[in-house]
This record gives sequence, C-alpha cells and structure tokens, in this order.
Amino acid sequence: MATYKVKVATGDVLEAGTVNSIYITLVGSRGESPETMMSYKFRPGTVKERTVKCEQDLGPIVLVRLTKSRLFLEDAWFCNEVHVTAPDGTAYRFPCYQWLEGKTTQEFREGSGKKMADDDLEILREHRRKELRARQEAYQWKSYAEGWPRCLNVDSIFDLDSNAQFSCTRAKSFKGLLIYQGATHLLSGFLARPRSWRSLDEMRTIFSRTKGRDIGACLALPSSSSKSGANRDGALTSRHLLVPEYVASHWQEDTFFGYQFLNGNNPIVIQNCTVLPKKFPVTQEMVAGSLGGGTTLSKEMKEGRIFIVDYEVLQGIPAGTIHGRQQYVAAPLCLLHQDANGSLRPIAIQLSQTPGPTSPIFLPSDDEWDWLLAKTWVRNADFYSHQVITHLLRTHLFGEVFAVATLRQLPTCHPFFKLLIPHFRFTLHINTLARTILINRGGVIDKGSGVTHEGLVLILQRGLEKVTYTSLCLPDDIQARGVSYIPNYHYRDDGMSLWEAIKRFVSGIVAFYYKDNAAVQSDVELQAWVMDIFTNGFLGQTSSGIPSSLKTVAELIKFLTMVVFTCSVQHAAVNNGQYDLGAFLPNAPSSMRHPPPEEKGKAFLQHFLDTVPEVDTTANILVALILLSSRLEDIRLLGHYPEERFTEAEPRRLIRAFQRELEDIRDRIEERNYKAELRYNYMNPQEVENSISI
Repeated sequence: MATYKVKVATGDVLEAGTVNSIYITLVGSRGESPETMMSYKFRPGTVKERTVKCEQDLGPIVLVRLTKSRLFLEDAWFCNEVHVTAPDGTAYRFPCYQWLEGKTTQEFREGSGKKMADDDLEILREHRRKELRARQEAYQWKSYAEGWPRCLNVDSIFDLDSNAQFSCTRAKSFKGLLIYQGATHLLSGFLARPRSWRSLDEMRTIFSRTKGRDIGACLALPSSSSKSGANRDGALTSRHLLVPEYVASHWQEDTFFGYQFLNGNNPIVIQNCTVLPKKFPVTQEMVAGSLGGGTTLSKEMKEGRIFIVDYEVLQGIPAGTIHGRQQYVAAPLCLLHQDANGSLRPIAIQLSQTPGPTSPIFLPSDDEWDWLLAKTWVRNADFYSHQVITHLLRTHLFGEVFAVATLRQLPTCHPFFKLLIPHFRFTLHINTLARTILINRGGVIDKGSGVTHEGLVLILQRGLEKVTYTSLCLPDDIQARGVSYIPNYHYRDDGMSLWEAIKRFVSGIVAFYYKDNAAVQSDVELQAWVMDIFTNGFLGQTSSGIPSSLKTVAELIKFLTMVVFTCSVQHAAVNNGQYDLGAFLPNAPSSMRHPPPEEKGKAFLQHFLDTVPEVDTTANILVALILLSSRLEDIRLLGHYPEERFTEAEPRRLIRAFQRELEDIRDRIEERNYKAELRYNYMNPQEVENSISI
C-alpha cells in the first residue's frame, strides 16, 4: 500500500471557490491512483488536504487529473495548484491557474518546464498533442480587415474562454464600462455642445472637470494600501492633475512641441536627417534665423543636429464628416533642429507631400497664427499616426498575435509558455472590446476623428507594410533612426534600461532550457510558434525582416525580448500619457474642420477655433482617453508573477534578480523626475504593466 499526501489550492480571486465536487487522480509512470474525492466545497484562498491510497507505488508522478462534477448548480472553480508528496518524501508541484467550468476533467503536468525533446514517456507526449489540438480548436484566427494582422475569431467578450476574460467580468462588474459611463456622465454638458470653442481658455474647462474628486470617480485607481500601491496612487493623481495644466500653459512653445517627439505619446517617428528629401525643399535662407549665426543647414545636418518627421502614411487618406461637415487630413513633413542647449525645435513645416505654390513651407518667422496652425496640423497628423499605428497596431494587435500564437503552438509545460503567458493577461479581452466599441464602424474613434472608418483601415494597412523587425527591437530602432545621441530622450534611455533588463532575464531562462543552437532548431513547437506569428501577424511579408524560424540561441533571445518588451514597456510608453498630453485639445486634435492652408497670412484666432474639433467632438475623444488612461484594480506590474508557473530553482532565482533590477531602474527614474519640471514617468516600472490590459 502506497499513501500520497495531496494539497489542492483554490485561487484567492473573486468567485474562485465552488460548492461542486472535486475529484483527483494521480498519474505516475507506473500507473494511476483510484479517483479520490477531494471535497465538495472550496473557498477562495484556501488549501484542501487529503491522502490518496494506492495498492502500489506509482513511480514519479507526471500528471494530476482533476474532475469537477455537480448535481444541480453549476459553480465554476479556479484552481491555483496541486502539491503531491510521495511515500518516499518526494514533492511534486502541479501549477494550474485555470478556471474549471461545467462537468469537466482536466489534466495538469508536473511544473518543470519541458520541451518536446525532454519528454520520454508517451503519455506526456500525447498530453502535449492533445492540449494543443484543443487549444487550436478553441483559439482560431480570423481577419478583421484586409491587410491587418489577424486576430482571435470571436465576436464579443462573451465568446472568450473564461481564462482570457477580465477577472472583473466574472464578477459582473466590468470596470472599463463603469469608467466609460462615468466619464460620459461627467462630460455630459460638453457632449451636448456641437459648436466651436469660444476661446483657448474655455478649452481648459473640459479637463478641469476631470480632476480632484471627479477624476477619482472616473479612474479605477489601485486600492492597495501597500507602499507600492500608495506610490502608484500618488503618481496617477499627480500625473492627471499636473501634466494637462502644464500642456495648456506650454503647448504653443516650440521647445515643448519638439520635446513631444522625444517623450510624448509617439516617440518613435523622429529620425535624423542627413539629406533633405526632394519633396521638402527647405533652403538655407528659410531657416538661417532659426539656426543662429555661424552655421548652416548643411553643416547642422552633417553634424547630426537636424531631424525630420514624415507623415507620408496619411497621404490620400479619405476624410470623413462630423455633424455632416467635411473634415480634412494632411500628410505633413516637419524639420527640427537641436540647439546649443540640447532643445529640439521645429524650423520648417510643409503640410503636404507635394511642394509647390499651394503648399508653402511654414517657418517660425511667419505670423504667429500661421506658425501655430501649421504646428497644430502636425499634432493632428501625429494623433492619427500614434493612435492607429504606434498604439493600436504596434502594441495591441501585435500583442494579440503573440498571445494567440502562444496559445495555439506552445503547451502549458513549454518553458516559453510559462515565460510569456503573464504578458498576455487580459489582452484578448481588451482587444475584443476595442473592436466592438472603439475602432469599429460607428465607434468612438470613428465618431470623434476626422478620418473615415475606411481611412482608419487604410492607415493601419500602410503601417503594417512599413513595420520592420528592426523597428520592433529598440536598440536596432534607435540606431536605424540615428537618435542614439540626442539629449533628453527619456523614452530611449528608460527603454534601453528596460530592454536590457528584460534581455538579461530572458537570456537566463533560455540558457537554462536550451544548451545550444541545435536545441533551438529542433524544437518543433517553438518553430511552429514563430511561423504562426510571421504568417498571421505579419502576413508572411519577408520584406519586414520578421523571422519565420529561429536558428540560434541569440536569435531566440532577441525575439523573446522583443515580444515581452512590446507587450509591457512599449505599450506603457505609448499608452500611459494619452490623457496627460491629449486632454488639452490643441495639443492633440482628433480632426480638422478646414483644409490645410494653401497660403500664408490667412490664419487668425477665430479661424483656428473653427478648425480644431467642436466642443462635443473634443468631449467624445476625451472620454476615450480617460478610459485608455485608466487602471484596473488588479493590475500586475512588470516582473510581478504571482502565478508561480516555474517550479525549478533557477528560473525562480532569475525572476527575483529581474525584480531587483527593475527596482533599481525605478529608483533612477524617480531620482531624475524629482529634479524635473515635467516628469517623464511612463516607463517607470511602477507604471508599466506586464501586459496590454487597457
């Protein structure tokens, strides 16, 4: 007779417990135990203990089989993990972290990370195959729009597997919807005004409504009383109260305009300019006054102090109507100069891709309103570039591709499933929600922006065509854009610190499980995963440089680092400042109601007010920004892995080392911010979530 001690832990989350009956079977290399009832009642956060008796020793325990049954009431159960102690004292851990619903039987493997080549037993090889067949049936691809990355084939959040849904959805209290409704109520007075703003000062009144006690009602701030929670609450409160006021006070300044290309919502479009494109015929005479004495445009370009931003992706994009009134879209070019103090200033703006008499080059020496209107057109173009390409495509949609490919191709025991799954938490839910209320035809973006739904689709198509592997890997992207040495580029500096920290963590995990290049090449599940991403995420475009297979350990480390960085740090960098920098309308107008000026000397205050969005359109977009800048109550910050999927000592040591490094990065950022007039905190590990969850 062999007696095994079994402990079953229920998750400490809302509604995790069950009153259904739970049975367990131990599966060893030499046989199975009898099915044994654990209990008929499990409370959240509790551990049930039981002994399982067998006629003979089962050998090493490789699987546990959990069966949930019911008599009348269906009551879902969230199982954290199972511990088994064999008669000889050997301990086994079986991570679960999964909802069991209905009358079901689920098998879970012992927690060691295993590649297919590591499995000697046929029962384990068959378990892998069976799990992936079930996942590939449950998680299928579909095309949302032609030329877009493919996405999960569901029509609403209610079609999602419970393990992919927001935890608050299970509790029937979706915070995002409450935030959306609360913000709409808060701004209801503005939403009823389909007219132009009367003054620039009046524009301040809309975001002044969302501060103090009111913003707390709209934003789901963490409720933790811990030190980290208190710090985060303080950071959010400070951010939402101070930065929009700063923007409203400085948005007209050339230095702040230039600063946002480095540390704003879209910090990846600026690049060094060594040769002016023919379509942007800026002359020395035009910019001499902006450059200062003793230098020339040619000299400044040679010395690396001239930069360019080109919104060619917007050329010919169809504009829509708001309130029956035609809107307009421009595809500007902007030339910037780094001055002796290190500040970045715009020195020339052209509002089309075709130079000529009807497309003048606007300069800082022009009339005040001509220059301000030209800069506002650039900010409008940046709004589209940021929202559709930098934010939606390059974080949300790619994150979904990585998540679906992982679920389809990597079994739960695979080392990289364990590594990556925390970085996809809630991504499928938030993206499904976005397709139903934000980016859909008639959705928030469609109603509040100047492009048609077809225009949005086309911008993203063009964006995907231009995405390269280089642009997704921060160190390569910084070098390719020639921005390695421009000062005050906090996005680059903080991003590089975090990229290297993630890379060191990933490198340790890879080294533990993959001893050489041959192990990478022979891992058929890994190769299928990469091919799935290449085919369905990047539509098989070899010109992108996205790998369709991985041949070396170094290639594997780089690819995994890119995935983790995209789903955490990069999303935080381009998401977390949306309310901050967009709450004051002229800094990020979502539409323009007059066409781009074809001559100088025609702009004035009222023309400006009649060009930027109306009051109600502004309020519609601000509601979306409040939602996108909100925080879930159960966020998980970068490097925080409460679900202990790795059971071996070395991966757990690597996690602790990663967390310590993130704390060091946090301290450096906070020390810099303490001295700064305008803090850059979007990539502070205290602000970076593990996954794209909002």
